[in-house]
Amino acid sequence: MKPSLALLSLALMLAAPSVRAEEGALRILCYNIHYGQGNDGVYDLERLAEVIKAVDPDLVALQEVDVVVRRSGQAHQAKKLGELTGLSVHYGPTQHYEGGLFGNAVLTKLPVRETLIHPLPYTEATPERTTYPRGFIAVTVEGPDGKPFRFVSTHFQHNVEEDRVAEAEAVNQLLASEGDALPTILAGDINATPDSEPMRILLSKWTNATDQPAAPTVPSHEPTSRIDYIFFRTGDPFTIKEARVIPDAMASDHRPVFTVLKWETGSGE
Repeated sequence: MKPSLALLSLALMLAAPSVRAEEGALRILCYNIHYGQGNDGVYDLERLAEVIKAVDPDLVALQEVDVVVRRSGQAHQAKKLGELTGLSVHYGPTQHYEGGLFGNAVLTKLPVRETLIHPLPYTEATPERTTYPRGFIAVTVEGPDGKPFRFVSTHFQHNVEEDRVAEAEAVNQLLASEGDALPTILAGDINATPDSEPMRILLSKWTNATDQPAAPTVPSHEPTSRIDYIFFRTGDPFTIKEARVIPDAMASDHRPVFTVLKWETGSGE
């Protein structure tokens, strides 16, 4: 089922203190939260919030966020994580699911100028194969000195390579086209290893802000594959100062990815 226009226009913007990044350092976290369920089978948003707060992020890209879905007790996970972390919440649903919504979200300390929710290509589910609608949420925020940049949370298809290729191409077209001067950071569960075709497509336009060598992120209890990433557009005014995978093995089935980027405040608008 394709997401409706009403669904794609929905965004939750919940009040929280606005804090600008100090000295141009942007602390960024990317986290697939597995709709709140940890490896012990328990739905525990407080546990997830503690993982997030421990790195004191300015920007967080979340994937697999439930809003009033039956499987997760009809909790409004986006709103609750905003309350628990003290960050503003911007929700980008990609589909209706079990009476509620499922999708991506952004948490941030920074003032937000604009929010955009956009679908990505995907193959419809069949009785033989389960697939999910995919998309991204992009927020334009005020960085140091009030300069704007864009922060994006996305989640690519988990079981159709052709979808991931199409999604990578769409992201490049929508967020990294020539003439788009707005600096952009992209974070998400790409469901692709570093040497895969979707990553090759992304890296034609983006720089991978990763640890070297890239530590695995899934499965979180004994990770063997890297599929979660933070990127910035190649040529944008960012420098990698720190990059690591957070070694939490319980709160989700993914380990979160953390990066500190230096924003060169003399560049841009």
